[in-house]
Amino acid sequence: MVGACLLAVASVTPGLAQTPARTVTPPPAVTANATPGDVLVMLRLAPEHYRPGAAYGGSYGDRFSRGARKRTAESIARRYGLALVGEGWPMPLVGLDCYVMRAPQGQAAEVAAAQVSHDPRVAWSEPLRIYRTQGSYDRENDPLFAAQPAAAAWRLADLHKVATGKGVKVAVVDSKIQVNHPDLAGQFVADQDFVADRPAAPERHGTGVAGVIAAKSGNGLGISGVAPGARLMALRACWQVDNGSASSPTLCDSLSLAKALHFAIDHRAEVINLSLTGPQDRLLTALIAVAASRRISVVAAFDPGQPRGGFPASEPGVIGVAAESLATLPPGVYSAPDRDVPTTQPGDKWNLVNGSSYAAAHVSGLIALVREGRASSFPTLLVASRPQGGVVDAYATVLRGIGGCTGACALAARSAQASTR
Repeated sequence: MVGACLLAVASVTPGLAQTPARTVTPPPAVTANATPGDVLVMLRLAPEHYRPGAAYGGSYGDRFSRGARKRTAESIARRYGLALVGEGWPMPLVGLDCYVMRAPQGQAAEVAAAQVSHDPRVAWSEPLRIYRTQGSYDRENDPLFAAQPAAAAWRLADLHKVATGKGVKVAVVDSKIQVNHPDLAGQFVADQDFVADRPAAPERHGTGVAGVIAAKSGNGLGISGVAPGARLMALRACWQVDNGSASSPTLCDSLSLAKALHFAIDHRAEVINLSLTGPQDRLLTALIAVAASRRISVVAAFDPGQPRGGFPASEPGVIGVAAESLATLPPGVYSAPDRDVPTTQPGDKWNLVNGSSYAAAHVSGLIALVREGRASSFPTLLVASRPQGGVVDAYATVLRGIGGCTGACALAARSAQASTR
């Protein structure tokens, strides 16, 4: 459905289980920096050819149309006793224009969203949902510490003789990345911040995920990313709740994620990394469907504590990646290195990290390697330890992707291909 997106504020239950370094424990209650009661409301947006002067980025459409939509949003807010918060954010890829509204204290987000959904001017509305990244910070280590799990298990040195992901655009939808880190500088083609009203200092999770995917190789520093030739889009849609604590969670909301996804699709990312998990969301589902229609690979972290691994890993077409340390994997879910992974961190440092966030980052880098050799490779078929999912065989995946897979590798590749039919 073509529509526009309004955000109203009521109460939301934030957060999902975080993957700690060695054991799974319930996360602490999260209240800081999460706005209770926000609701996302979608209004219909006219098709692009009816809107002269259309341009993406929060200023979509001509000035008259934007003003008319703003007046509609104000009218809806008054009718339902809501407070309009900020300006609209057009998302032409899904025909939506998004606004934030705030419900009176004591009104639940679900109630406010249900009421607004009945308005004929509204495509749909839903609570502003909160998502949690799936990684944890371990400890500082020597910057030259090179014991990367993937170095041996994935034969990275051999892989990089075949492919480095050269020129493949990977969107890292995450917290703020230190783009000038000595092991990351020069790896970015975009650096955008979609998180409103929060400090923009570099944060651990996003910087770590970026390093696993595409840290520079052969520079005599730190680590080598899985795809050091890839070009990253640093798309901040998440924020660290307390930058001073090693155990502080990193959260995102559905609106910031939607903005980042829209940007990634509109700017022709070939891989989108979502090292996070949370509740099902209609707007994000629509954007993921657009990504698939444009042959963009979407990789997400799998959360064993959530039904079907949580969203978006459970979404059709999304490559769900779990921690390699997980004892049992459901069908269709892959696993990759996740424990004591050295990677880039803010402040020009390298630290050890853990969790399925970094397993997903490994697979995003792997897909970039495959897409360098075969840009049209979609969906990318991962060779793994069983026909549907399992432990990823990176070497066989790359060789199969570029057509150089023979012998046992070819047998595994044929098995992977057969499982997708």
